[in-house]
Amino acid sequence: MNASLTMVMPDDMHVHLRQSDMLDLVLADTVKQFARAIVMPNLNTPIISTKLAIEYRNMILNSLGKVKDGLKCFEPLMTLYLTDLTTTDEILKAKESGIVFAVKLYPNSVTTNSHVGVVDIFKNCYKVLDMLQMIKMPLLIHAEVSDSRVDIFDRESVYIDKVIIPLRKKYPELKIVIEHVSTKEGVDYVYSSPNFTAATITPQHMLYNRNIIFSGGLRPHYYCLPILKSELHREYLVKAATSGDKRFFLGTDSAPHDTKAKENSCGCAGCYSSYNAICLYAEIFDKAGCISNLEKFASLNGAYFYDLPINKQTLTIHRNENIVPDKISFKDLNIVPLASGETVQWHI
Repeated sequence: MNASLTMVMPDDMHVHLRQSDMLDLVLADTVKQFARAIVMPNLNTPIISTKLAIEYRNMILNSLGKVKDGLKCFEPLMTLYLTDLTTTDEILKAKESGIVFAVKLYPNSVTTNSHVGVVDIFKNCYKVLDMLQMIKMPLLIHAEVSDSRVDIFDRESVYIDKVIIPLRKKYPELKIVIEHVSTKEGVDYVYSSPNFTAATITPQHMLYNRNIIFSGGLRPHYYCLPILKSELHREYLVKAATSGDKRFFLGTDSAPHDTKAKENSCGCAGCYSSYNAICLYAEIFDKAGCISNLEKFASLNGAYFYDLPINKQTLTIHRNENIVPDKISFKDLNIVPLASGETVQWHI
């Protein structure tokens, strides 16, 4: 077995960087392993305009200045939060800014800070969708229905049937990313779709099935949205990610919350994987016997889909057994990282 692996520096095509002290913590972990990241816009005040995207980017750059060589080695790729009121003029401003790379669709009230998300995409967003298709700006979709009558484990497959399939018929060349795909149905849809469709896959959806949430009691640090699925779906995701297929690429959906927000009677959804995400992915690919395909998934496929240049720098990870810490503390924050307490075979 190889003692180390060197690859083109990876990109995280779906990450939550947060704000304030949390931003400082997340960036310090992120720049160790990623050259770029698609930054999610669902802050407490959602990033619904180019002006807000520029302000948030400046906040990130200011935080990067606190990280050694951070400004030299990391580029935040900003997104806009789509609402029923988003205009085509705003989309054009975003494109012309040179710093906004995609638009994020949150169905209304489906996940954290999605309270101003889209209620009816076909009725309220058709002009924006026309514009996105024309300027080739990707639409990133949290693909779950928010209908409480639909079982939480079925919300992705129902959304694909009710929204994405008809959306694709109306907009055949719209670039669509199904974010954090979590089901066999989602994987199969991407396989059956044209080149304008792709999906990101998280480490948690490939490492665990839904049993982990209830193993020995209720374990809130494994609760995320989309929720972890059955073993069948987990295996499908691993097979898709490790295949080398260019339509699947790395997106951690790393979503940190302080323990006070996770460990209470109504805990927040989200897993924090930015601490050692690339090592967790290496663990998955290595176990599947496909470590040679990790670079495609982590460093190449996402760049191709977003029409970005391939990163010039490289990252080397080493086969070195280590234990993921139980907790990460920073100022007044305490965060439990994904796979806390577990032994991982790879190390940055």
